[in-house]
Amino acid sequence: MVVKKKAPTVDVLALDSARLESLVASLSVDGDDSSRHLAQMLKDCLASTDPVQQIQWISKAGSMLEHLREDECSAGPLLLACLDSLAVIYTTLQPKNPLKRAVAKALGNVPEWLQEKAVCCLSVCLSSSLSSQGPEHYPHLTDCVTSCLDAFPAGEKCIHRLLTEVLHFFQKAVREYLELNRALVGRHVAQAQLMQSCLAVVKASMLVVQRSQELIGAALLGTASAGAIQQAFSGLLRCYTRILTDEEFVQAVQSTAGMAVILLIRSVMGTGDDMAVVVAGLLQCSGPEGNSAPKWLNESCAGLYVSSRPAAVALYLSHGALAMLSWRGGPLGPQAEKLLLLIPDVVLSLDASVTESSMAIAVARILALWASAALDCLQTDRPAPVLRTSLRGDCPIPARLMHHVYAHWEHPLDGVRHQTRALFRDLLLLHQRCADAHQGDPAGDPYITQLTRSMLALEWHVKGKYGSLACLAEHVGAEYLLQLDAGLPPRLLGLMGDQSLAPYAGELLERLFVSHKAQLNARRGGGHTAAGMDDWHRTWVTPLLEVLCTARPDQTTYILDYFLPKLLRCSPASLGYMVQALQKMPSRSAGGRGALGALMTCLRAARAQGVLRPADERLWSGLVPLPLLRQALVHRHDQVRMDALGLVCESHRSTETLSAEEMELIGHFLPSGLNSQSPGVRQQSVSLLKKLLCRVRDSAQSLRRRLAQERDQHQRERDQHILHKYQEFLRRFCERLFQMLQPGASFSRCLVTLQVLGLVADHFTFSAGTTYPVAFALGECVTGPHSQAVFGCLASNFLEVKQLASTLLRKLPPAAVGLQEPERLRSVLRAALDLSTSTKPFDSVTAAHLLNLLLHQDGLRQALLHCAQEQRIAMQLPVLLQSQASKACTLEKNTLAVVLLLMECLKADVARAEMSLLQAAASCPLYGRVHCITAALQQLNTGSLELQAEWRSAVSGLIALCYRMSDVVSPVVQSSSPEGLIPMDTDSETSAGLQRILQEIQPRDTNGFFTDVRELDSSPEEQTYTGKKKQKKTNNKQPTPDKSGGEAYRVTAQMVLVCCWRSMKEVSMLLGELCQNMPLHTAHTHTHEGLITEQQVEEVGQYFREQLLQSRHRGAFELAYVGFARLTDMLCRSDSATLQQLPALWLTEFLAEVKCSDPSSTLCATRRSAGIPFYVQALLSSESKSSGCSLLKTTMRELTTLAMPSPEHASHCSTVPQVHALNILRALYRDTRLGENIMPFVSEGVQAAVLGFTAPTWAVRNSSTLLFSALITRIFGVKRGKDEHSKKNRMTGREFFTRFPALYPFLLSQLEEAASTVNSDSGHVRLQPSLFLLLLVLGRLYPSPMDGSSSPLGLAPFVPCIIRCAGSAVYRTREMAARALVPFVQLTCVPATIRTLLEDLPVRPSPGSRQNRIHGGLLQVLFLLRSYLTDPHRPHIQGRDWHVDIISALVPRLWLATRQNRCLVTRGVLLDVLSELCAALPAAVADCQLKNLRMETLAILLDSEFMGPRGSEEVHHLGPGAPQYLLSLSRLATSIATETAGLWAGLGTDRDGAQADLLRRMLECPHYEVRQLVLERLLERLEADQESTQRTDPWPLLSDLSTATLTSLALHEPHPTCLAKVLHVLSVLPLPCLLPWCDGATPLANEEALENLLSVAETSPHSLELHCAALTLASRLMVHLAEKKQQEGLGGTVVGCAGSWGALVTQCCGEEQPTEVRLTAAEVLVKATPTLLTSPAAPLGMAQTLVLWRSLFTLLQDEDQDVRDKAADFVCYTPAHLLSTEVATGPVSSPIALEMGVGILCQLFQVWDQVAIGMTTLTKWLLGNDREEPGSEDTPVLDLEFLFEKGDLNLWVEPLQWARLLHQHLLTLSVAPGSPAPCQAEVKHLSTAADSHACAVQRAMDALPALPQFTATTEYTKLTLLSERAKLAQSALAVFKR
Repeated sequence: MVVKKKAPTVDVLALDSARLESLVASLSVDGDDSSRHLAQMLKDCLASTDPVQQIQWISKAGSMLEHLREDECSAGPLLLACLDSLAVIYTTLQPKNPLKRAVAKALGNVPEWLQEKAVCCLSVCLSSSLSSQGPEHYPHLTDCVTSCLDAFPAGEKCIHRLLTEVLHFFQKAVREYLELNRALVGRHVAQAQLMQSCLAVVKASMLVVQRSQELIGAALLGTASAGAIQQAFSGLLRCYTRILTDEEFVQAVQSTAGMAVILLIRSVMGTGDDMAVVVAGLLQCSGPEGNSAPKWLNESCAGLYVSSRPAAVALYLSHGALAMLSWRGGPLGPQAEKLLLLIPDVVLSLDASVTESSMAIAVARILALWASAALDCLQTDRPAPVLRTSLRGDCPIPARLMHHVYAHWEHPLDGVRHQTRALFRDLLLLHQRCADAHQGDPAGDPYITQLTRSMLALEWHVKGKYGSLACLAEHVGAEYLLQLDAGLPPRLLGLMGDQSLAPYAGELLERLFVSHKAQLNARRGGGHTAAGMDDWHRTWVTPLLEVLCTARPDQTTYILDYFLPKLLRCSPASLGYMVQALQKMPSRSAGGRGALGALMTCLRAARAQGVLRPADERLWSGLVPLPLLRQALVHRHDQVRMDALGLVCESHRSTETLSAEEMELIGHFLPSGLNSQSPGVRQQSVSLLKKLLCRVRDSAQSLRRRLAQERDQHQRERDQHILHKYQEFLRRFCERLFQMLQPGASFSRCLVTLQVLGLVADHFTFSAGTTYPVAFALGECVTGPHSQAVFGCLASNFLEVKQLASTLLRKLPPAAVGLQEPERLRSVLRAALDLSTSTKPFDSVTAAHLLNLLLHQDGLRQALLHCAQEQRIAMQLPVLLQSQASKACTLEKNTLAVVLLLMECLKADVARAEMSLLQAAASCPLYGRVHCITAALQQLNTGSLELQAEWRSAVSGLIALCYRMSDVVSPVVQSSSPEGLIPMDTDSETSAGLQRILQEIQPRDTNGFFTDVRELDSSPEEQTYTGKKKQKKTNNKQPTPDKSGGEAYRVTAQMVLVCCWRSMKEVSMLLGELCQNMPLHTAHTHTHEGLITEQQVEEVGQYFREQLLQSRHRGAFELAYVGFARLTDMLCRSDSATLQQLPALWLTEFLAEVKCSDPSSTLCATRRSAGIPFYVQALLSSESKSSGCSLLKTTMRELTTLAMPSPEHASHCSTVPQVHALNILRALYRDTRLGENIMPFVSEGVQAAVLGFTAPTWAVRNSSTLLFSALITRIFGVKRGKDEHSKKNRMTGREFFTRFPALYPFLLSQLEEAASTVNSDSGHVRLQPSLFLLLLVLGRLYPSPMDGSSSPLGLAPFVPCIIRCAGSAVYRTREMAARALVPFVQLTCVPATIRTLLEDLPVRPSPGSRQNRIHGGLLQVLFLLRSYLTDPHRPHIQGRDWHVDIISALVPRLWLATRQNRCLVTRGVLLDVLSELCAALPAAVADCQLKNLRMETLAILLDSEFMGPRGSEEVHHLGPGAPQYLLSLSRLATSIATETAGLWAGLGTDRDGAQADLLRRMLECPHYEVRQLVLERLLERLEADQESTQRTDPWPLLSDLSTATLTSLALHEPHPTCLAKVLHVLSVLPLPCLLPWCDGATPLANEEALENLLSVAETSPHSLELHCAALTLASRLMVHLAEKKQQEGLGGTVVGCAGSWGALVTQCCGEEQPTEVRLTAAEVLVKATPTLLTSPAAPLGMAQTLVLWRSLFTLLQDEDQDVRDKAADFVCYTPAHLLSTEVATGPVSSPIALEMGVGILCQLFQVWDQVAIGMTTLTKWLLGNDREEPGSEDTPVLDLEFLFEKGDLNLWVEPLQWARLLHQHLLTLSVAPGSPAPCQAEVKHLSTAADSHACAVQRAMDALPALPQFTATTEYTKLTLLSERAKLAQSALAVFKR
């Protein structure tokens, strides 16, 4: 994308009158002709008001000056006046004004004989300005000095002449800024501006010094001028020292000041070793002693030698030394070399104390800059030996820098990660240049080899690994990496499915395949040989195609974004290889997109990259057959459809002509492609169609330009034909889109359609007869019904649809919309005003959109007056609104009129609410009117309002009205229990208000108020409670007339609450809107400007403060927060100093109130502090980030101090500030807008949370827990996986303690304290609450292979403490201690640590053994062992296997797993250890130790309670811990019997076949947990074998566990979960091996087994898993019986079972069923398709078969996409002869499957010879099974008391589309050849029903109010659908009669 450079602004030259008169007078003196001519030009320039003309005058003057000759013109007063005028103009103009550049050019063109005069004039003018102008002009003067040095020789001479004066000016400016900064505390905008000005001065001073080096050097050597320069330098150095040591300055200014200090020192000292000594002393803060610097220089820098200086000073000085000193071009002196090696030491010493994100970026940038400087030093012919020996990779400095890289390469900030990667690359280059032995072969370098292996050993979720490997690929080549890890390409492609890793993996893949290709080409002499490319294709392209075909499409989305385009750019010729390879692959793939989807992906990327060009006429003809592309456009997978659409829409050039094939394909995609529930797919669809429309527009413009120039008549006709095709395509395109906005259209279809129509309007416009941008008259295709369809979308319940429809309506032709007709305008206005008082919240949004639509109509004001008269509203519009002479536009007038009318209505509503809040909630809730006012104001450009006085009055009235509304509803939302309206407040006013409300709505005789409907008499004298149940009404919002002629209202407490909190919400939004967008009236503005005053803004702020600090209802204070945030945003950006300081003032007052624990405080003291955290959030998040975030830092320090536990816990009052502080901290740590600015305070937050967890008060512990949870998320990131302990949400110990160094001593001391009390021998249990949190944090750390054998972070002290925690009395603590121990033990030390832990266990039973300690130790052994065994990079110890020592330590302690140990829990853990150890070692039986261990383990198992003679009885009587022990025993047994049986064979310990009987024994265990575990393991093994080997062996696992055991268990298993597992296992097994079904030894008939399964399914709705398993197995059996008996006919019993089974399947397809059940039903129907649904014999009978087809169609219209996709698979099971050749035969989307399904059913009617039955059946479906009379008593409506309950609502189904589909196929079926006529009696009956239905619908429609689509949306939509279905049925029946 080409971005146009922004043109500079040309401002007119403006001088004050006195200056102008003086210049004109000086230019009016006498002189020679040339001078007079020049002076006249300058006078004309000064008199002109056109800036462009001024530039022209100055350019002419410059040209004249250039041609002046000394002999023709003298330097008289007039010529000098001209030069002086040019100098004045130059110093007056802003730096970026082009006029200033013209003046500089003019002064630069003066001839040599005038140059000195010109410089003198400019110097005098600049000197006068520098000395006379005040601080407000300093920024302009600084810019003026800078511009003099910008390619302006005369200006540079001027600066050199005024050098001392300029430097003194800079010194004066910086001093002023230093003083001013102290006075601007709290004014963040002003502070930010000051920092920018100060930064400009420092930069300008550096520029002046750099450009004046020779002059400065000469002046310092001289005696006369040395004093002035020294004085100027001394003053500047003192100022820069103050900046560096003042932490209030932002980092950019301090960093520049550091560079300036080094520059000044270099200017004084030169570039020798003396200068290096001075700089080194500054870095080390070692004092000036011993350096050779002048005394005045040392004194000027005295502040930098103070030991108490901020640590960051050394950082800035280091940056200055690297940036300002020269490191290239020649050898360095010894002291310079020492300085270069000193800088990383200084910076790295500060690295551990860096907490702020800006400082982290500075450290990373400085280290990268240092590495670049070191490389420059080594580029000389003879680099210093000291540097060569110090900068090799294995030397201390590079090693420390590498540790810095490892600790920061996953830093949250992009800048830190980028600089860290640059540092890594430069360190590799440094090592390469210093390592002489391996210059030619980097891969042979041991350091590089070790580094590469360590990098590959890292986990792949570490993002820093990718960039480092990319650097290594550049350094050593891709072939070397592929030699070390040949599986690198497929592994990286597999990682592309993770959105967070895809960019990194894509970049690494690009580096690898580019490097690999270059190496292959270089090896073969630089040519692309076939063998080399084949090797490259096998390495990179083949894995890509396999992933594209087999992986799930959602996992390969990012391959198209980050990998495939790069691959094709690298090798465009690879496209042919991809196409050939994909043609050889199978077309279908389980779960993946298959070869077709992969082909679309590759072709799309190729076309977008320009590799594939349709202009070659090989895309749509040969390479991609059109039927294949049509199939891809309706594919089941979303991504395949999107890739196919992208292939059609995207192109390398936007002017590429759209072909006829592409137009036809777009038409094929539209009907089914726009109804996707996935937001991502919808977004892609709109984006691709936008690209298509851009192609049409751009190519049409190109064609029209070519037509204007083309001479060839044939070519002109072709171009005209294409434009005509475009016109027809766009018309059809728009008509199809408008037709999709039918009644009942789904949300997703409406949303996408409106978005695309909006794009059409933006690209081509719907205005009739327009020629912009291309002459396509699309306005003609917009008819009245089309615009009404869009208009009806305003009634949608979805805000996005309303917004899009409202925007589109303004772009449609006004005549089609019809709002210009007065009567229609009034009806829409009435509907909007009625909807604004609806009790349904979404109605008020509709009202707002309707009013916004009317705001642009000229007749609105008259309509408003008419409506006001109708509703008897006393409204008088201001005179200016009715006057046509007013300058105000129609929008402003209409908006003001609407606001005034709504205000009058709202005043009446508020008055009624003040009398009776209950009646207001039921009849005219307040929030709708306010929402409409806010929405209307948002349409205005408030900066250019003409009716200032009227708006000022309206704004004041709105603010006052908001306060009145708030007073009415505040008692409810500020109640202690707003949901139940229970008064618990002590405040008298609040209690009185609540009591009044309670008195009004309290039931007289029953407590049924909160569940029953409340009937209120409208007369205020008496309100009676009737307790009636729900009554059906046509229009819910209309009051119900009672017998006495009054009105009764239906209301519940929910309605009162909703009215109150929504009113508070809208008040907050309106006040926020007024404060943010209305012009502010301040004391500095004129009287006629500004609509809202500072006092009003401050009052609004106080209002928000009260609401946030006192409201208890979340809905109220959350929305008050939104309004308050808008207010604070305005305050911080306001020009008013008073308003700027308000946030800091409010925050100070609030913190003072929090600190005091006064019981009379009005702060809301709830468990989460209600709106208090929101209040602080709004104040802090609006603070300008460029001002240093001083407010945030101050607040965080205060809050963390309050959050820490105080020494006294005497009273509850003392804990209230702590609770508030903890809750506020939680909100701040969760606030993403604070970003990295909050990270420096994470350590203190963790400390407060851990210490607060030990508090005796529940409120403090609760808040501490919530805070700790937020901190864990802030530190480790949002959970990115289902595994709680996944390394994606963990961090290496190095990285954690580097980023949070303060937590190291804290966690260690807390852990030591907690661990010291765990192993108490007193027998008393002492619980340590904080231990849980400590172990939780430590458990999220993990070791890194980059840490090496000795980590510098000192994690060793944690290990003994964690091991001691194993003795805790709390089970969960012991488990967490075991998990936390793993990361603290280095991988190489794991075997030794395990052996040590085992040796601590007793070798024999003893009375002193503590089972808690034994259990904790065994858990630690188990966790360490599991981690070690699953680590792919565990080291291999030469000469000795790692397990030998472990087994030798374990064998003496095996008694712990036997009956000698009475603790079942410890027995179970040791069994788990044995299971892991024996199964994970694939050693041969010849290994003596391992063989003995397995024999001992097997003996323990055979001696267990399972295998004893009284096994069942023994298991029954086991004591505590039995389930855990038995599960461990079962895991070991199932491992022996199934998973690792080969390792246990031939041990010779099988006693009487007991080993082979393990599974059966466990399945008979009385503990259901054991049976469940065994069945789960069996199921996993069966499914794995089924997927991997595709065996045909009916029982691949074991021969001893017969199917009879499982079938018998299926009949008698009492536990539902276990029964479900049994049925799942049986479902996986082949059916023939299960039949006949056996109950023990008794065989059952198939029908009896089927009945039993159906009984289980029907009686188990409470267990989804069991219900689905029974249905699946019963369906398999049903299909089997149907296949078996199709030839012989079904028996009566089976027919009965078939009916029961069909009814069960139909029931499972209902919308009320859970998704799992519907998915199972879909799978059942899909697999039954060839046997039951499409069989020519219809084995279940016609009625039952049609029921199954209807169920399938129901599932194809299900709301859940997975259910629809599963049901759509029936197409793949349908016999080929039933599929049309024109329709896709692969997996298709559900809309296409639905259409195909109805067509297939119609074919089957002909096959079954049941066409007549088919016609009547489809007609009944068309009329619907629920043919209730519209408007009857049973018509369901939405009850008022359930405001938010929508019921079971299918947002995807489109009833009208379904009805039209049925109608279409009915007509096709009726004209089928040989089809008999249906029964006339049946036709007559259906016709009567259809006619009756149509009449009833029409009557109901006539009874609806005006504009029913808005006033009665639900009824109108339903009746419209019923009417359309009746009409379609009548049409079909009329055809039948003929």
